[in-house]
Amino acid sequence: MTDAETVTTEEKSYSQGQLVRRRFFRHRGAIVAMVVLAVVIIVAFTSLGIGPIPGWWDKDPVSQYEKIGTGAPTWEHPFGQDTIGKDYFALVMLGTQKSVIIALGVGLISTVIGTVVGAFAGYYRGWVEAALMRLTDLLIVIPLLVLAAVLGKIASPWGIWGLTLMLGIVTWTGLARLVRGEVLSLRERDFVVAATAVGTGAQRIIFKHVLPNAVGTIIVSATLAISAAILLETSLSFLGFGVQAPDTSLGLLISQYQTAFTTRPWLFWWPGLMILAIALSVNFIGDGLRDAFDPRQNRTKA
Repeated sequence: MTDAETVTTEEKSYSQGQLVRRRFFRHRGAIVAMVVLAVVIIVAFTSLGIGPIPGWWDKDPVSQYEKIGTGAPTWEHPFGQDTIGKDYFALVMLGTQKSVIIALGVGLISTVIGTVVGAFAGYYRGWVEAALMRLTDLLIVIPLLVLAAVLGKIASPWGIWGLTLMLGIVTWTGLARLVRGEVLSLRERDFVVAATAVGTGAQRIIFKHVLPNAVGTIIVSATLAISAAILLETSLSFLGFGVQAPDTSLGLLISQYQTAFTTRPWLFWWPGLMILAIALSVNFIGDGLRDAFDPRQNRTKA
């Protein structure tokens, strides 16, 4: 028996889920990115605490501390201090918390809307598909940043939760098109035809038979939506249409301290590095998931 035949025979003993996990954990970039993202999130949420749960960092992002010299990084203030003496590590961690919450919320909302719209358009066809796809096309032709800026300004009285909702309802279009294409292919499969023949309802077929077979596309797109969301929120907050004070985010921190770039560069670089770390990590994880779900990658080492 050849080596190729041995690998193929061994793979047959694994379920699809096991194969996906093995492929993902073989993707070194995705694993490193997952560790980096986990460290960023854990440090951000444990340092300041969550709600009534206190954190381990002894300084808060509101109090003003005695500023030494230019407020450059020191042992007491590892990220330095801002122009009025606030601890910048606490500010960056708070901004990271808010940005991560917005990104995850936008990714979840856009994934749910895009999946439902794409699934219904691809399965029902006819006037349902025409109406949903024309709505999708209408949102696509409007520049996303402009649309998000208008809705973000409208949602500003409701804080980060209103902004998250507004961004989620305008960023689902790409996923809807992908899911529609998957469903168009899956609806012609034998298991869907058989379910229809025995009288299974359309919605049960969509949610119990069709979408589970499109889960790879959905998960990968959801991951990339989170990365896009944090960059979109950063852009809006930098322009003044996103998170508003007294709330904060990484994008708002960059906007507030952009004039200090030449005199206190750490006020600009720390939130920028956090944005870069989160966005790149999520993108690498998305690449790993795409490779894991790709059916053409059917070789897994023992």
